[in-house]
Amino acid sequence: MNRISVDLASYGYEILIEAGALDAAAAKLKPHIRNDRVFLITDTNVAAKWLDPLETGLQKSGIKVVSKILPPGEQTKSWTVLEQLTDWLLDEGAERSDTLIALGGGVIGDLTGFAASILKRGCHFIQIPTSLLAQVDSSVGGKTAINSRAGKNLIGRFNQPEYVLIDPLVLGTLPDRELRAGYAEVVKYGLINNASFFDWCENNGAELLNRDPAALTYAITESVRAKAGIVVEDEKELSGRRALLNLGHTFGHALEAETGYSSALVHGEAVAAGMALAFHYSARRGHCDGADALRVESHLERSGLPHGLKSASVNAPGERLVQHMLHDKKMTAGNLPFLLANGIGQTFLADDVALEDVASFLDQAR
Repeated sequence: MNRISVDLASYGYEILIEAGALDAAAAKLKPHIRNDRVFLITDTNVAAKWLDPLETGLQKSGIKVVSKILPPGEQTKSWTVLEQLTDWLLDEGAERSDTLIALGGGVIGDLTGFAASILKRGCHFIQIPTSLLAQVDSSVGGKTAINSRAGKNLIGRFNQPEYVLIDPLVLGTLPDRELRAGYAEVVKYGLINNASFFDWCENNGAELLNRDPAALTYAITESVRAKAGIVVEDEKELSGRRALLNLGHTFGHALEAETGYSSALVHGEAVAAGMALAFHYSARRGHCDGADALRVESHLERSGLPHGLKSASVNAPGERLVQHMLHDKKMTAGNLPFLLANGIGQTFLADDVALEDVASFLDQAR
Protein backbone atom coordinates (compact mmCIF):
# COMPACT_ATOMS: atom_id res chain seq x y z
CA MET A 1 0.00 0.00 0.00
CA ASN A 2 1.28 3.47 -0.93
CA ARG A 3 -0.37 6.72 0.13
CA ILE A 4 0.58 9.98 -1.53
CA SER A 5 -0.77 13.31 -0.32
CA VAL A 6 -1.40 16.23 -2.67
CA ASP A 7 -1.07 19.13 -0.24
CA LEU A 8 -2.22 22.21 -2.12
CA ALA A 9 -2.33 25.64 -0.50
CA SER A 10 -6.12 25.67 -0.36
CA TYR A 11 -6.98 22.00 -0.49
CA GLY A 12 -5.47 18.57 -0.06
CA TYR A 13 -6.38 15.00 -0.94
CA GLU A 14 -4.97 11.52 -0.79
CA ILE A 15 -4.02 9.08 -3.53
CA LEU A 16 -4.06 5.41 -2.55
CA ILE A 17 -2.10 2.91 -4.66
CA GLU A 18 -2.80 -0.65 -3.58
CA ALA A 19 -3.07 -3.95 -5.41
CA GLY A 20 -6.57 -5.30 -4.86
CA ALA A 21 -7.92 -1.99 -3.57
CA LEU A 22 -10.99 -2.18 -5.81
CA ASP A 23 -12.15 -5.31 -3.97
CA ALA A 24 -12.37 -3.29 -0.75
CA ALA A 25 -13.32 0.00 -2.39
CA ALA A 26 -16.45 0.64 -0.30
CA ALA A 27 -14.55 0.85 2.99
CA LYS A 28 -11.89 3.06 1.44
CA LEU A 29 -14.35 5.39 -0.32
CA LYS A 30 -17.00 5.76 2.39
CA PRO A 31 -15.08 8.35 4.48
CA HIS A 32 -14.95 10.57 1.39
CA ILE A 33 -18.68 10.35 0.54
CA ARG A 34 -20.87 12.93 2.25
CA ASN A 35 -24.35 11.62 1.43
CA ASP A 36 -25.71 8.08 1.41
CA ARG A 37 -25.59 7.91 -2.40
CA VAL A 38 -23.13 8.36 -5.24
CA PHE A 39 -23.42 8.91 -8.97
CA LEU A 40 -21.10 6.49 -10.73
CA ILE A 41 -20.02 7.29 -14.30
CA THR A 42 -18.22 4.75 -16.47
CA ASP A 43 -18.11 3.46 -20.05
CA THR A 44 -19.30 0.23 -21.61
CA ASN A 45 -15.86 -1.40 -21.70
CA VAL A 46 -15.09 -0.75 -18.03
CA ALA A 47 -18.65 -1.48 -16.91
CA ALA A 48 -18.45 -5.01 -18.30
CA LYS A 49 -15.56 -5.82 -15.94
CA TRP A 50 -15.73 -3.60 -12.87
CA LEU A 51 -19.12 -1.94 -12.45
CA ASP A 52 -21.03 -4.80 -10.77
CA PRO A 53 -18.47 -5.53 -8.03
CA LEU A 54 -18.07 -1.83 -7.21
CA GLU A 55 -21.83 -1.25 -7.12
CA THR A 56 -22.36 -4.33 -4.96
CA GLY A 57 -19.68 -3.33 -2.47
CA LEU A 58 -20.99 0.21 -2.11
CA GLN A 59 -24.59 -0.92 -1.74
CA LYS A 60 -23.63 -3.44 0.95
CA SER A 61 -22.02 -0.60 2.88
CA GLY A 62 -25.27 1.36 2.79
CA ILE A 63 -24.52 3.67 -0.11
CA LYS A 64 -27.05 3.94 -2.93
CA VAL A 65 -25.45 3.85 -6.37
CA VAL A 66 -26.95 5.56 -9.42
CA SER A 67 -24.92 4.59 -12.48
CA LYS A 68 -24.47 6.07 -15.94
CA ILE A 69 -22.74 4.07 -18.68
CA LEU A 70 -21.34 6.08 -21.58
CA PRO A 71 -19.78 5.08 -24.91
CA PRO A 72 -15.99 4.57 -24.83
CA GLY A 73 -13.53 6.66 -26.80
CA GLU A 74 -12.30 10.21 -27.20
CA GLN A 75 -15.53 11.26 -28.90
CA THR A 76 -17.27 11.01 -25.51
CA LYS A 77 -15.34 14.10 -24.34
CA SER A 78 -17.74 16.42 -26.17
CA TRP A 79 -20.28 19.17 -25.53
CA THR A 80 -23.03 16.76 -26.55
CA VAL A 81 -22.13 14.08 -24.03
CA LEU A 82 -21.40 16.66 -21.32
CA GLU A 83 -24.90 18.05 -21.80
CA GLN A 84 -26.40 14.56 -21.68
CA LEU A 85 -24.49 13.76 -18.51
CA THR A 86 -25.37 16.94 -16.65
CA ASP A 87 -29.03 16.68 -17.72
CA TRP A 88 -29.09 13.10 -16.40
CA LEU A 89 -27.55 14.19 -13.09
CA LEU A 90 -30.14 16.96 -12.70
CA ASP A 91 -32.98 14.61 -13.64
CA GLU A 92 -31.73 12.23 -10.94
CA GLY A 93 -31.82 15.05 -8.40
CA ALA A 94 -28.07 15.45 -7.86
CA GLU A 95 -27.17 17.98 -5.17
CA ARG A 96 -24.03 20.01 -4.48
CA SER A 97 -23.25 17.75 -1.53
CA ASP A 98 -23.37 14.63 -3.69
CA THR A 99 -20.31 12.78 -4.97
CA LEU A 100 -19.63 11.69 -8.53
CA ILE A 101 -17.32 8.71 -9.03
CA ALA A 102 -15.34 8.43 -12.26
CA LEU A 103 -14.67 4.75 -12.94
CA GLY A 104 -12.64 4.51 -16.12
CA GLY A 105 -9.77 5.88 -18.13
CA GLY A 106 -8.81 9.45 -18.91
CA VAL A 107 -11.90 10.19 -20.97
CA ILE A 108 -14.31 9.29 -18.16
CA GLY A 109 -12.14 11.03 -15.56
CA ASP A 110 -11.87 14.25 -17.57
CA LEU A 111 -15.56 14.36 -18.44
CA THR A 112 -16.78 13.49 -14.93
CA GLY A 113 -14.42 15.94 -13.27
CA PHE A 114 -15.54 18.74 -15.56
CA ALA A 115 -19.21 17.90 -15.02
CA ALA A 116 -18.62 17.93 -11.25
CA SER A 117 -17.02 21.36 -11.48
CA ILE A 118 -19.99 22.99 -13.22
CA LEU A 119 -23.00 21.09 -11.84
CA LYS A 120 -24.76 23.51 -9.47
CA ARG A 121 -21.47 25.46 -9.38
CA GLY A 122 -19.56 22.47 -8.14
CA CYS A 123 -20.00 19.14 -6.40
CA HIS A 124 -17.55 16.48 -5.24
CA PHE A 125 -15.90 13.74 -7.26
CA ILE A 126 -13.64 10.74 -6.79
CA GLN A 127 -11.30 9.18 -9.33
CA ILE A 128 -10.97 5.41 -9.77
CA PRO A 129 -8.72 5.19 -12.86
CA THR A 130 -8.74 1.88 -14.71
CA SER A 131 -6.12 2.51 -17.41
CA LEU A 132 -2.38 2.91 -16.87
CA LEU A 133 -2.44 6.32 -18.52
CA ALA A 134 -5.17 7.53 -16.17
CA GLN A 135 -3.47 6.02 -13.13
CA VAL A 136 -0.13 7.74 -13.72
CA ASP A 137 -1.33 10.98 -15.28
CA SER A 138 -4.87 12.20 -15.88
CA SER A 139 -6.41 11.17 -12.54
CA VAL A 140 -3.87 13.26 -10.61
CA GLY A 141 -3.67 17.04 -10.63
CA GLY A 142 -7.21 18.25 -11.28
CA LYS A 143 -7.13 19.01 -14.99
CA THR A 144 -10.59 18.30 -16.40
CA ALA A 145 -11.83 19.09 -19.89
CA ILE A 146 -13.70 18.20 -23.03
CA ASN A 147 -12.58 18.53 -26.63
CA SER A 148 -13.84 21.03 -29.20
CA ARG A 149 -13.64 21.42 -32.96
CA ALA A 150 -10.52 23.55 -32.46
CA GLY A 151 -8.61 20.92 -30.53
CA LYS A 152 -8.15 18.64 -27.56
CA ASN A 153 -8.92 19.63 -23.95
CA LEU A 154 -9.58 23.29 -24.83
CA ILE A 155 -12.80 23.56 -22.79
CA GLY A 156 -12.28 22.78 -19.13
CA ARG A 157 -11.08 23.86 -15.71
CA PHE A 158 -8.96 22.80 -12.79
CA ASN A 159 -11.01 20.71 -10.38
CA GLN A 160 -9.20 18.59 -7.82
CA PRO A 161 -10.81 15.29 -6.77
CA GLU A 162 -11.73 14.37 -3.22
CA TYR A 163 -9.80 11.12 -3.40
CA VAL A 164 -8.03 8.91 -5.93
CA LEU A 165 -8.05 5.11 -5.60
CA ILE A 166 -5.58 3.26 -7.83
CA ASP A 167 -5.58 -0.52 -8.10
CA PRO A 168 -2.75 -1.82 -10.36
CA LEU A 169 -4.48 -5.22 -10.64
CA VAL A 170 -7.29 -3.79 -12.79
CA LEU A 171 -4.68 -3.40 -15.51
CA GLY A 172 -4.75 -7.17 -15.95
CA THR A 173 -7.73 -6.77 -18.27
CA LEU A 174 -6.44 -3.68 -20.09
CA PRO A 175 -5.76 -4.26 -23.80
CA ASP A 176 -2.06 -4.43 -24.66
CA ARG A 177 -2.26 -1.34 -26.83
CA GLU A 178 -3.75 0.73 -24.01
CA LEU A 179 -1.11 -0.54 -21.59
CA ARG A 180 1.67 0.52 -23.95
CA ALA A 181 0.01 3.91 -24.45
CA GLY A 182 -0.04 4.45 -20.70
CA TYR A 183 3.58 3.39 -20.45
CA ALA A 184 4.52 6.38 -22.61
CA GLU A 185 3.41 8.65 -19.76
CA VAL A 186 5.49 6.61 -17.31
CA VAL A 187 8.58 7.13 -19.46
CA LYS A 188 7.77 10.84 -19.57
CA TYR A 189 8.50 11.27 -15.86
CA GLY A 190 12.00 9.94 -16.33
CA LEU A 191 12.61 12.22 -19.27
CA ILE A 192 11.34 15.32 -17.46
CA ASN A 193 13.61 15.41 -14.42
CA ASN A 194 14.56 11.91 -13.25
CA ALA A 195 17.22 10.27 -15.39
CA SER A 196 17.55 7.36 -12.95
CA PHE A 197 13.86 6.56 -13.40
CA PHE A 198 14.37 6.48 -17.16
CA ASP A 199 17.22 4.03 -16.50
CA TRP A 200 14.73 1.95 -14.51
CA CYS A 201 12.31 2.04 -17.45
CA GLU A 202 15.00 0.83 -19.83
CA ASN A 203 15.80 -2.06 -17.49
CA ASN A 204 12.28 -2.95 -16.32
CA GLY A 205 9.87 -1.71 -18.96
CA ALA A 206 9.48 -5.16 -20.48
CA GLU A 207 8.40 -6.60 -17.11
CA LEU A 208 5.89 -3.79 -16.68
CA LEU A 209 4.44 -4.41 -20.14
CA ASN A 210 4.19 -8.10 -19.20
CA ARG A 211 2.01 -6.90 -16.27
CA ASP A 212 4.40 -7.83 -13.50
CA PRO A 213 2.55 -6.52 -10.39
CA ALA A 214 5.70 -5.31 -8.64
CA ALA A 215 6.91 -3.40 -11.70
CA LEU A 216 3.49 -1.87 -12.25
CA THR A 217 3.12 -0.79 -8.64
CA TYR A 218 6.59 0.73 -8.53
CA ALA A 219 6.15 2.62 -11.80
CA ILE A 220 2.70 3.92 -10.85
CA THR A 221 3.88 5.04 -7.42
CA GLU A 222 6.97 6.84 -8.78
CA SER A 223 4.94 8.49 -11.55
CA VAL A 224 2.19 9.67 -9.21
CA ARG A 225 4.72 10.95 -6.68
CA ALA A 226 6.51 12.88 -9.43
CA LYS A 227 3.34 14.44 -10.79
CA ALA A 228 1.93 15.27 -7.35
CA GLY A 229 5.16 17.08 -6.48
CA ILE A 230 4.97 19.25 -9.59
CA VAL A 231 1.24 19.94 -9.12
CA VAL A 232 1.80 21.12 -5.54
CA GLU A 233 4.42 23.58 -6.81
CA ASP A 234 2.26 24.92 -9.64
CA GLU A 235 -1.37 23.80 -9.37
CA LYS A 236 -2.78 25.92 -12.20
CA GLU A 237 0.27 26.13 -14.46
CA LEU A 238 0.99 29.75 -13.61
CA SER A 239 4.72 29.60 -12.93
CA GLY A 240 5.59 27.35 -15.85
CA ARG A 241 6.73 24.49 -13.61
CA ARG A 242 3.64 22.38 -14.31
CA ALA A 243 4.10 22.87 -18.03
CA LEU A 244 6.97 20.36 -17.80
CA LEU A 245 4.30 17.66 -17.58
CA ASN A 246 3.42 18.46 -21.19
CA LEU A 247 6.63 17.00 -22.61
CA GLY A 248 5.74 15.51 -25.98
CA HIS A 249 2.23 16.92 -25.91
CA THR A 250 2.64 19.89 -28.28
CA PHE A 251 3.91 17.60 -31.03
CA GLY A 252 1.59 14.80 -29.88
CA HIS A 253 -1.61 16.84 -29.90
CA ALA A 254 -0.80 17.97 -33.44
CA LEU A 255 -0.52 14.32 -34.48
CA GLU A 256 -3.81 13.52 -32.75
CA ALA A 257 -5.51 16.42 -34.50
CA GLU A 258 -4.15 15.29 -37.85
CA THR A 259 -5.58 11.80 -37.29
CA GLY A 260 -8.93 13.24 -36.18
CA TYR A 261 -8.58 12.20 -32.51
CA SER A 262 -9.44 8.72 -33.67
CA SER A 263 -8.35 5.22 -32.75
CA ALA A 264 -5.73 5.49 -35.49
CA LEU A 265 -3.48 7.13 -32.87
CA VAL A 266 -4.49 7.09 -29.21
CA HIS A 267 -3.24 9.75 -26.81
CA GLY A 268 -0.34 7.85 -25.23
CA GLU A 269 0.94 6.80 -28.64
CA ALA A 270 0.86 10.41 -29.80
CA VAL A 271 2.75 11.49 -26.67
CA ALA A 272 5.39 8.82 -27.31
CA ALA A 273 5.96 10.04 -30.86
CA GLY A 274 5.88 13.62 -29.58
CA MET A 275 8.58 12.96 -26.98
CA ALA A 276 10.85 11.42 -29.59
CA LEU A 277 10.28 14.43 -31.84
CA ALA A 278 10.93 16.83 -28.95
CA PHE A 279 14.29 15.20 -28.24
CA HIS A 280 15.30 15.11 -31.89
CA TYR A 281 14.30 18.77 -32.26
CA SER A 282 16.29 19.57 -29.12
CA ALA A 283 19.31 17.89 -30.71
CA ARG A 284 18.75 19.88 -33.91
CA ARG A 285 18.90 23.09 -31.87
CA GLY A 286 22.01 21.95 -30.02
CA HIS A 287 20.39 21.55 -26.61
CA CYS A 288 21.16 17.86 -26.20
CA ASP A 289 23.35 15.20 -27.73
CA GLY A 290 21.89 13.28 -30.64
CA ALA A 291 22.71 10.10 -28.72
CA ASP A 292 20.10 11.08 -26.09
CA ALA A 293 17.45 11.48 -28.79
CA LEU A 294 18.36 8.09 -30.27
CA ARG A 295 18.24 6.51 -26.82
CA VAL A 296 14.71 7.83 -26.25
CA GLU A 297 13.63 6.73 -29.72
CA SER A 298 15.14 3.27 -29.23
CA HIS A 299 13.39 2.64 -25.91
CA LEU A 300 10.02 3.72 -27.26
CA GLU A 301 10.50 1.50 -30.32
CA ARG A 302 11.44 -1.51 -28.17
CA SER A 303 8.33 -0.85 -26.09
CA GLY A 304 6.13 -1.10 -29.18
CA LEU A 305 5.31 2.61 -29.24
CA PRO A 306 5.42 5.15 -32.07
CA HIS A 307 8.75 6.98 -32.05
CA GLY A 308 8.37 9.48 -34.88
CA LEU A 309 6.09 10.55 -37.71
CA LYS A 310 6.45 7.40 -39.80
CA SER A 311 5.78 5.00 -36.94
CA ALA A 312 2.78 7.14 -35.99
CA SER A 313 1.53 6.81 -39.59
CA VAL A 314 1.44 10.59 -40.06
CA ASN A 315 2.69 12.00 -43.35
CA ALA A 316 1.33 15.54 -43.21
CA PRO A 317 3.37 18.59 -44.24
CA GLY A 318 5.09 20.34 -41.37
CA GLU A 319 3.14 23.53 -42.00
CA ARG A 320 -0.16 21.72 -41.48
CA LEU A 321 1.01 20.13 -38.24
CA VAL A 322 2.19 23.52 -37.00
CA GLN A 323 -1.27 24.92 -37.74
CA HIS A 324 -2.69 22.35 -35.33
CA MET A 325 -0.21 23.56 -32.71
CA LEU A 326 -1.61 27.10 -32.85
CA HIS A 327 -4.51 25.88 -30.68
CA ASP A 328 -2.11 24.74 -27.94
CA LYS A 329 -3.17 26.00 -24.48
CA LYS A 330 0.38 27.28 -23.82
CA MET A 331 0.05 29.84 -26.63
CA THR A 332 0.60 33.35 -25.20
CA ALA A 333 0.57 36.61 -27.19
CA GLY A 334 1.12 34.66 -30.39
CA ASN A 335 4.11 32.77 -28.99
CA LEU A 336 4.13 29.02 -28.37
CA PRO A 337 6.64 27.76 -25.79
CA PHE A 338 8.01 24.26 -26.47
CA LEU A 339 9.10 21.58 -24.01
CA LEU A 340 12.66 20.73 -25.04
CA ALA A 341 15.54 18.98 -23.29
CA ASN A 342 19.18 19.55 -22.44
CA GLY A 343 19.42 15.79 -21.97
CA ILE A 344 17.53 12.89 -20.42
CA GLY A 345 15.97 14.14 -17.20
CA GLN A 346 16.65 17.79 -18.15
CA THR A 347 13.48 19.14 -19.72
CA PHE A 348 12.92 22.89 -19.96
CA LEU A 349 10.41 25.33 -21.45
CA ALA A 350 11.80 27.20 -24.46
CA ASP A 351 10.05 30.42 -25.50
CA ASP A 352 12.24 31.29 -28.48
CA VAL A 353 11.08 28.63 -30.95
CA ALA A 354 10.18 29.76 -34.46
CA LEU A 355 7.24 27.78 -35.82
CA GLU A 356 8.73 28.00 -39.30
CA ASP A 357 11.74 26.08 -38.02
CA VAL A 358 9.46 23.49 -36.40
CA ALA A 359 7.65 23.05 -39.72
CA SER A 360 10.96 22.58 -41.52
CA PHE A 361 12.08 20.01 -38.93
CA LEU A 362 8.83 18.09 -39.29
CA ASP A 363 9.15 18.06 -43.08
CA GLN A 364 12.61 16.53 -42.72
CA ALA A 365 11.31 13.99 -40.20
CA ARG A 366 8.66 12.61 -42.58
